[in-house]
Amino acid sequence: MIPEQDYLTINRKAWNAKTDVHVGSDFYDMEGFLAGRSSLHDIELGLLGEIKGQSILHLQCHFGQDSISMGRLGAQVTGVDLSDHAIAQAQRLADTTQSSATFIRSDVYDLPNHLEQTFDVVFTSYGVIGWLPNLDRWAAVIARFLKPNGRLVFVEFHPMVWMFNNQFTAIEHSYFKEEAFVETITGTYADRSADLTHQYVWWKHSMSDIINSLLNNGLALQVLQEFDYSPYDCFENTIEVAPQKFRIQHLGNKLPMIVALVATKQADGGGW
Repeated sequence: MIPEQDYLTINRKAWNAKTDVHVGSDFYDMEGFLAGRSSLHDIELGLLGEIKGQSILHLQCHFGQDSISMGRLGAQVTGVDLSDHAIAQAQRLADTTQSSATFIRSDVYDLPNHLEQTFDVVFTSYGVIGWLPNLDRWAAVIARFLKPNGRLVFVEFHPMVWMFNNQFTAIEHSYFKEEAFVETITGTYADRSADLTHQYVWWKHSMSDIINSLLNNGLALQVLQEFDYSPYDCFENTIEVAPQKFRIQHLGNKLPMIVALVATKQADGGGW
Protein backbone atom coordinates (compact mmCIF):
# COMPACT_ATOMS: atom_id res chain seq x y z
CA MET A 1 0.00 0.00 0.00
CA ILE A 2 1.36 3.41 -1.00
CA PRO A 3 1.12 6.03 1.77
CA GLU A 4 -1.42 8.72 0.92
CA GLN A 5 1.05 11.58 1.03
CA ASP A 6 3.38 9.69 -1.31
CA TYR A 7 0.80 9.22 -4.06
CA LEU A 8 -0.40 12.80 -3.69
CA THR A 9 3.15 14.12 -4.00
CA ILE A 10 3.92 11.89 -7.00
CA ASN A 11 0.72 12.75 -8.84
CA ARG A 12 0.88 16.46 -8.08
CA LYS A 13 4.38 16.57 -9.57
CA ALA A 14 3.19 14.67 -12.65
CA TRP A 15 0.18 16.91 -13.21
CA ASN A 16 2.24 20.05 -12.70
CA ALA A 17 4.51 18.89 -15.52
CA LYS A 18 1.57 17.79 -17.69
CA THR A 19 -0.22 21.10 -17.26
CA ASP A 20 2.73 23.03 -18.61
CA VAL A 21 2.52 20.93 -21.80
CA HIS A 22 -1.27 20.79 -22.04
CA VAL A 23 -1.95 24.53 -22.06
CA GLY A 24 -0.03 24.93 -25.32
CA SER A 25 -1.16 21.71 -26.99
CA ASP A 26 -3.42 21.36 -30.02
CA PHE A 27 -5.44 18.89 -27.95
CA TYR A 28 -6.78 21.67 -25.72
CA ASP A 29 -6.99 24.28 -28.53
CA MET A 30 -6.42 27.29 -26.33
CA GLU A 31 -6.71 29.68 -29.30
CA GLY A 32 -10.19 28.39 -30.09
CA PHE A 33 -11.19 28.43 -26.44
CA LEU A 34 -10.15 32.05 -26.02
CA ALA A 35 -12.18 32.86 -29.13
CA GLY A 36 -15.29 31.43 -27.46
CA ARG A 37 -15.24 27.68 -28.16
CA SER A 38 -16.80 25.60 -25.40
CA SER A 39 -14.70 22.73 -24.08
CA LEU A 40 -17.83 20.80 -23.05
CA HIS A 41 -19.17 17.91 -25.13
CA ASP A 42 -22.68 16.71 -25.96
CA ILE A 43 -22.58 13.98 -23.29
CA GLU A 44 -22.02 16.28 -20.33
CA LEU A 45 -24.08 19.13 -21.79
CA GLY A 46 -27.05 16.79 -22.08
CA LEU A 47 -26.73 15.75 -18.45
CA LEU A 48 -26.09 19.24 -17.11
CA GLY A 49 -29.11 20.73 -18.84
CA GLU A 50 -30.00 24.32 -17.99
CA ILE A 51 -27.46 25.56 -15.47
CA LYS A 52 -27.92 29.32 -15.66
CA GLY A 53 -27.96 30.72 -12.13
CA GLN A 54 -26.81 27.48 -10.53
CA SER A 55 -23.79 26.98 -8.30
CA ILE A 56 -21.41 24.25 -9.48
CA LEU A 57 -18.47 22.59 -7.76
CA HIS A 58 -16.11 21.18 -10.40
CA LEU A 59 -13.85 18.51 -8.90
CA GLN A 60 -10.51 17.74 -10.59
CA CYS A 61 -10.94 20.65 -12.98
CA HIS A 62 -7.41 20.58 -14.50
CA PHE A 63 -6.64 24.10 -15.80
CA GLY A 64 -10.20 25.31 -15.86
CA GLN A 65 -11.54 25.17 -19.42
CA ASP A 66 -14.67 23.21 -18.48
CA SER A 67 -15.21 25.35 -15.38
CA ILE A 68 -15.09 28.51 -17.47
CA SER A 69 -17.27 26.92 -20.17
CA MET A 70 -19.95 26.23 -17.56
CA GLY A 71 -19.56 29.80 -16.37
CA ARG A 72 -20.21 30.99 -19.91
CA LEU A 73 -23.56 29.18 -19.67
CA GLY A 74 -24.48 31.26 -16.66
CA ALA A 75 -23.38 29.08 -13.74
CA GLN A 76 -21.27 30.22 -10.81
CA VAL A 77 -18.43 27.70 -10.77
CA THR A 78 -15.78 26.76 -8.23
CA GLY A 79 -13.03 24.54 -9.67
CA VAL A 80 -10.78 22.30 -7.58
CA ASP A 81 -7.59 20.51 -8.58
CA LEU A 82 -4.57 18.84 -6.98
CA SER A 83 -2.04 20.56 -9.24
CA ASP A 84 -0.53 23.91 -8.25
CA HIS A 85 0.30 24.68 -11.88
CA ALA A 86 -3.20 23.78 -13.07
CA ILE A 87 -4.90 26.07 -10.56
CA ALA A 88 -2.50 28.92 -11.36
CA GLN A 89 -3.21 28.48 -15.08
CA ALA A 90 -6.96 28.26 -14.40
CA GLN A 91 -6.94 31.54 -12.51
CA ARG A 92 -4.96 33.23 -15.28
CA LEU A 93 -7.40 31.86 -17.83
CA ALA A 94 -10.35 33.13 -15.80
CA ASP A 95 -8.75 36.57 -15.60
CA THR A 96 -8.06 36.59 -19.34
CA THR A 97 -11.62 35.58 -20.24
CA GLN A 98 -13.18 37.77 -17.52
CA SER A 99 -14.81 34.69 -16.03
CA SER A 100 -16.34 34.70 -12.56
CA ALA A 101 -15.10 31.13 -11.95
CA THR A 102 -12.95 30.70 -8.85
CA PHE A 103 -10.37 28.01 -8.16
CA ILE A 104 -9.00 26.14 -5.14
CA ARG A 105 -5.85 24.01 -4.99
CA SER A 106 -6.78 20.94 -2.99
CA ASP A 107 -6.82 17.18 -2.97
CA VAL A 108 -10.44 15.99 -3.31
CA TYR A 109 -10.40 14.28 0.08
CA ASP A 110 -9.03 17.37 1.82
CA LEU A 111 -11.53 19.80 0.30
CA PRO A 112 -13.77 20.02 3.43
CA ASN A 113 -10.81 21.75 5.11
CA HIS A 114 -10.77 24.45 2.42
CA LEU A 115 -14.41 25.09 1.50
CA GLU A 116 -17.70 25.47 3.39
CA GLN A 117 -20.24 26.33 0.68
CA THR A 118 -22.76 23.82 -0.65
CA PHE A 119 -23.74 23.60 -4.31
CA ASP A 120 -26.61 22.84 -6.68
CA VAL A 121 -24.35 20.62 -8.81
CA VAL A 122 -21.11 18.73 -8.34
CA PHE A 123 -19.51 18.04 -11.72
CA THR A 124 -16.52 15.84 -12.54
CA SER A 125 -15.47 14.32 -15.85
CA TYR A 126 -13.00 12.30 -17.92
CA GLY A 127 -10.00 10.73 -16.27
CA VAL A 128 -10.83 11.63 -12.68
CA ILE A 129 -11.57 8.67 -10.39
CA GLY A 130 -8.48 6.70 -11.42
CA TRP A 131 -6.40 9.11 -9.33
CA LEU A 132 -8.39 8.30 -6.18
CA PRO A 133 -7.76 5.15 -4.12
CA ASN A 134 -11.08 5.12 -2.25
CA LEU A 135 -14.41 5.92 -3.93
CA ASP A 136 -16.40 5.81 -0.71
CA ARG A 137 -14.39 8.80 0.53
CA TRP A 138 -14.92 10.48 -2.86
CA ALA A 139 -18.68 10.02 -2.68
CA ALA A 140 -18.73 11.29 0.92
CA VAL A 141 -17.07 14.52 -0.23
CA ILE A 142 -19.64 14.88 -3.03
CA ALA A 143 -22.49 14.38 -0.57
CA ARG A 144 -20.91 16.90 1.82
CA PHE A 145 -20.94 19.65 -0.82
CA LEU A 146 -24.34 19.03 -2.41
CA LYS A 147 -27.42 20.87 -1.27
CA PRO A 148 -30.45 18.66 -0.51
CA ASN A 149 -31.74 17.43 -3.89
CA GLY A 150 -28.55 18.70 -5.53
CA ARG A 151 -27.12 16.73 -8.45
CA LEU A 152 -23.88 14.95 -9.18
CA VAL A 153 -23.08 14.95 -12.91
CA PHE A 154 -20.34 12.43 -13.58
CA VAL A 155 -18.78 11.45 -16.93
CA GLU A 156 -15.83 9.07 -17.03
CA PHE A 157 -13.97 6.61 -19.22
CA HIS A 158 -15.65 3.23 -18.90
CA PRO A 159 -13.94 0.79 -16.49
CA MET A 160 -13.61 -1.78 -19.28
CA VAL A 161 -11.17 0.50 -21.13
CA TRP A 162 -8.56 -0.05 -18.42
CA MET A 163 -8.55 -3.83 -18.87
CA PHE A 164 -6.57 -3.50 -22.13
CA ASN A 165 -2.97 -2.78 -22.96
CA ASN A 166 -2.23 0.63 -24.49
CA GLN A 167 -2.70 -0.66 -28.04
CA PHE A 168 -6.01 -2.39 -27.20
CA THR A 169 -4.68 -5.62 -28.66
CA ALA A 170 -4.85 -7.74 -25.49
CA ILE A 171 -6.53 -7.81 -22.09
CA GLU A 172 -3.84 -7.25 -19.45
CA HIS A 173 -5.76 -6.49 -16.28
CA SER A 174 -8.70 -7.76 -14.28
CA TYR A 175 -11.90 -5.75 -14.54
CA PHE A 176 -12.00 -5.65 -10.76
CA LYS A 177 -9.98 -3.42 -8.49
CA GLU A 178 -6.33 -4.32 -8.04
CA GLU A 179 -3.50 -2.76 -6.09
CA ALA A 180 -2.27 0.67 -7.14
CA PHE A 181 -0.45 0.93 -10.45
CA VAL A 182 2.84 2.82 -10.26
CA GLU A 183 4.04 3.64 -13.76
CA THR A 184 6.49 5.86 -15.59
CA ILE A 185 5.50 7.22 -18.99
CA THR A 186 6.99 9.48 -21.64
CA GLY A 187 4.82 12.13 -23.23
CA THR A 188 1.19 12.73 -22.35
CA TYR A 189 -2.20 11.98 -23.90
CA ALA A 190 -2.37 15.55 -25.19
CA ASP A 191 1.05 15.32 -26.87
CA ARG A 192 2.63 11.87 -27.05
CA SER A 193 5.86 13.34 -28.45
CA ALA A 194 6.31 15.82 -25.60
CA ASP A 195 9.73 15.83 -23.92
CA LEU A 196 8.22 14.75 -20.64
CA THR A 197 8.85 11.71 -18.47
CA HIS A 198 6.95 11.33 -15.23
CA GLN A 199 5.85 8.76 -12.67
CA TYR A 200 2.28 8.49 -11.49
CA VAL A 201 0.04 6.34 -9.30
CA TRP A 202 -3.47 5.26 -10.26
CA TRP A 203 -6.26 2.80 -9.46
CA LYS A 204 -8.98 0.93 -11.35
CA HIS A 205 -12.62 1.03 -10.19
CA SER A 206 -15.53 -1.07 -11.44
CA MET A 207 -19.08 0.10 -12.17
CA SER A 208 -20.24 -1.43 -8.89
CA ASP A 209 -17.50 0.48 -7.04
CA ILE A 210 -18.78 3.74 -8.53
CA ILE A 211 -22.49 3.17 -8.00
CA ASN A 212 -22.28 1.60 -4.55
CA SER A 213 -20.08 4.43 -3.28
CA LEU A 214 -22.81 6.90 -4.24
CA LEU A 215 -25.67 4.83 -2.82
CA ASN A 216 -23.76 4.32 0.43
CA ASN A 217 -23.49 8.09 0.84
CA GLY A 218 -27.14 9.01 0.34
CA LEU A 219 -27.15 9.73 -3.40
CA ALA A 220 -29.91 8.30 -5.58
CA LEU A 221 -29.13 7.22 -9.12
CA GLN A 222 -31.30 9.05 -11.67
CA VAL A 223 -29.57 8.47 -15.00
CA LEU A 224 -27.01 5.90 -16.16
CA GLN A 225 -25.66 5.95 -19.73
CA GLU A 226 -22.90 4.13 -21.60
CA PHE A 227 -21.36 5.21 -24.91
CA ASP A 228 -19.43 3.30 -27.57
CA TYR A 229 -17.10 6.21 -28.32
CA SER A 230 -14.88 8.78 -26.62
CA PRO A 231 -15.24 12.50 -27.36
CA TYR A 232 -11.47 12.77 -26.85
CA ASP A 233 -8.81 11.30 -29.11
CA CYS A 234 -6.68 10.28 -26.14
CA PHE A 235 -6.09 6.58 -26.82
CA GLU A 236 -3.92 4.70 -29.29
CA ASN A 237 -5.24 3.07 -32.48
CA THR A 238 -8.30 5.30 -32.74
CA ILE A 239 -10.48 6.33 -35.67
CA GLU A 240 -12.86 9.32 -35.78
CA VAL A 241 -16.25 7.91 -36.78
CA ALA A 242 -18.03 11.28 -36.51
CA PRO A 243 -16.96 14.74 -35.33
CA GLN A 244 -15.50 14.36 -31.81
CA LYS A 245 -16.44 10.66 -31.66
CA PHE A 246 -13.45 8.32 -31.48
CA ARG A 247 -13.38 4.53 -31.30
CA ILE A 248 -10.63 1.95 -31.17
CA GLN A 249 -10.31 1.19 -34.86
CA HIS A 250 -10.12 -2.61 -34.72
CA LEU A 251 -12.82 -2.89 -32.02
CA GLY A 252 -15.43 -0.67 -33.66
CA ASN A 253 -18.50 -0.20 -31.50
CA LYS A 254 -17.90 -3.36 -29.46
CA LEU A 255 -16.27 -1.59 -26.50
CA PRO A 256 -18.05 0.74 -24.05
CA MET A 257 -15.78 3.75 -23.75
CA ILE A 258 -17.70 6.24 -21.62
CA VAL A 259 -20.03 5.93 -18.63
CA ALA A 260 -22.14 8.88 -17.51
CA LEU A 261 -24.59 9.30 -14.67
CA VAL A 262 -26.65 11.73 -12.66
CA ALA A 263 -27.29 11.11 -8.96
CA THR A 264 -29.18 13.33 -6.54
CA LYS A 265 -28.61 13.91 -2.85
CA GLN A 266 -31.65 12.71 -0.95
CA ALA A 267 -33.04 15.19 1.56
CA ASP A 268 -33.58 12.30 4.00
CA GLY A 269 -30.17 10.74 3.29
CA GLY A 270 -31.68 7.60 1.75
CA GLY A 271 -30.48 5.75 -1.34
CA TRP A 272 -32.22 4.97 -4.59
